[in-house]
Amino acid sequence: MRAAAAREGRGRAVVPEADPYGPGGRLPLGPAAVMNGLVVRLSRLRFGSLRLRLVAVFATVALTAAVFVSGIAYWLNRDAVLTRVQNAALDDFRASMTRNVGSLPVNPPCEDLQQAASRMAQSTQNYQVLLISRDADGNQCTAMSDRNVFTLSKVPAALQKAVGKARSLSDGNHDLYHLYWQRMTPRGCPFLVGGAKMIGNGPTGYMYKSLDAERSDLNSLAWSLGIATLLALIGAALLAQAAASTVLRPVQRLGDAARRLGEGRLDTRLRVTGSDELAELSRTFNKAAEALQCRVEELSNREEASRRFVADMSHELRTPLTAITAVTEVLEDEADSLDPMIEPAVRLVVNETRRLSDLVENLMEVTRFDAGTAKVQLDPVDVADLVTACIDARAWLDAVELDAPRGIVVRLDPRRIDVVLANLIGNALKHGSSPVRVSVRASVQASLQASLQASLRQELTEIDEPTEEPADEPTEVVVEVVDNGPGIPADVLPHVFDRFYKADASRARSEGSGLGLSIAMENIRLHGGTITAANRPEGGAVFTMRLPNPPEESDQSGDPHSPEQQASEQQANDVDDADDSHRGQD
Repeated sequence: MRAAAAREGRGRAVVPEADPYGPGGRLPLGPAAVMNGLVVRLSRLRFGSLRLRLVAVFATVALTAAVFVSGIAYWLNRDAVLTRVQNAALDDFRASMTRNVGSLPVNPPCEDLQQAASRMAQSTQNYQVLLISRDADGNQCTAMSDRNVFTLSKVPAALQKAVGKARSLSDGNHDLYHLYWQRMTPRGCPFLVGGAKMIGNGPTGYMYKSLDAERSDLNSLAWSLGIATLLALIGAALLAQAAASTVLRPVQRLGDAARRLGEGRLDTRLRVTGSDELAELSRTFNKAAEALQCRVEELSNREEASRRFVADMSHELRTPLTAITAVTEVLEDEADSLDPMIEPAVRLVVNETRRLSDLVENLMEVTRFDAGTAKVQLDPVDVADLVTACIDARAWLDAVELDAPRGIVVRLDPRRIDVVLANLIGNALKHGSSPVRVSVRASVQASLQASLQASLRQELTEIDEPTEEPADEPTEVVVEVVDNGPGIPADVLPHVFDRFYKADASRARSEGSGLGLSIAMENIRLHGGTITAANRPEGGAVFTMRLPNPPEESDQSGDPHSPEQQASEQQANDVDDADDSHRGQD
């Protein structure tokens, strides 16, 4: 007798391999699988920092490459290990069957069959053997090398059927029986089972080899590859951080330079090194900053020339206008005695001369504001008297309702506040509807010490009449000018205090220069106050002026000997600083 399929090489698998190391097996893939799932979840996040995005991209690429290489290495090593162990065990089992079972008689005694199984189990491949045959009396003998480890119940039925089935002889098949094998994993324990039948109605033999050692080796390999993947990921993250720092450092310098440029430091430039894209970007930034600086300097020079021109022209026009104004006043006094054909022309000349004089005065005032030479002369003034005088001087008493309690004394420049009031009330009368309401109120802060002293005096004197309370000191005065007109259009409201701005471009030329409200705003700023414009819900516009009450020792005119003040005075040296009164209306 001889072993089946001695010329069939490594034998044949009975069914598709029940792989204990496949995706459905019990062997874990190690930390690589966990890291892969983590990266998939992190990839769904959106990073706001370019540095984080670069690190994430580098780490993702490195992790993907490491997992891919580790997976290929694992599967190649797994296949090589299992194939080597399987072939070595099956080849040794076939040779042992031929050597130990082939020498037995056709129906060997059970004792001889058991001895043969024991000799075969002593192989260096460490597998167990089970032999099945019939003795001379026709009784079935089953010999097992280790009854506690390997019994016939562990051999799959499909494998038993394949081993015991005779094959038809042909040119491609010269043996009746073949060697078959199968890998299994019952209860998480992988093992290899193989079987063959001796030709000539000889015994049938099965081998059983545990693959626990190989599983341990593959587990170690998987964990080693997982650790290598994790180290590769950490290395990629560090490399990405270094690369990101190298790439983003010029970008950060560019951002800092852009911020400095936005803050007005037009001389900001970048140091350019290299010839890459970032260096080209730095060169482009330097060129743009240089062009911007030149443009701003050019515009500043033009603006300075324009201011100088306005100041010079205002100053030059003032002298001849003084003479023309004197002549027009004489003509106005004699207008009633002139020829009726000439009287309208004379009155037109008088009005236009006054308008031109007001315009020149406004331009000179604006020039003082721009040059920083405008000063305020603070005096204690009763606000109610100041408002009444402003209205009375312009004959507006019949068109204005005044709500101004007396006794509100504030330190201010009466000439400049008169200009502001004239502008606000005049605009309300011109563009709104009568009556115009002017209200004055004070925000007061009582002196705590004075109140305590008065209370103490009242208790000590025990007089029934109350003692005179000390006068409260107003900290702020609020003046509101309200009209009953249609209000200010929403698109015009943000620009009402802009210079030369007119809500209606087609408005008649003689209705105003567009400087009145801007001059009012500058005068209020000199006092440290604010002025706002808004529309009332019930209709009409409301202008609110808030003036603080500075202490007596405060000086709003500034230090005349400071470098800034000297520069401003030098800039406006051709401007006449005489503070002549003018209405300054829009």
